[in-house]
Amino acid sequence: MSFSDNLPISESLGVFVGIAGFDWLSEGQAEPLKAAIAAVAAGAIIAVARQWLKKRHRP
Repeated sequence: MSFSDNLPISESLGVFVGIAGFDWLSEGQAEPLKAAIAAVAAGAIIAVARQWLKKRHRP
C-alpha cells in the first residue's frame, strides 16, 4: 500500500469546510487562507498518526 492511499483528503476537506463555514456564519465572511492552513495542519497530523499507529501495531 502506498503512502497516497493513507492521505486524509476527506478529513482535510471537512476541516476546511468547517472552519470556513464557521467564519462565514460568525463574522459574515470566510477566510479561506486560515481555513486552508488549518486543514493542511490537521491532515498532516492525521497522516503522521496513521503512520505511527501502523508501525506500532506490526508484530
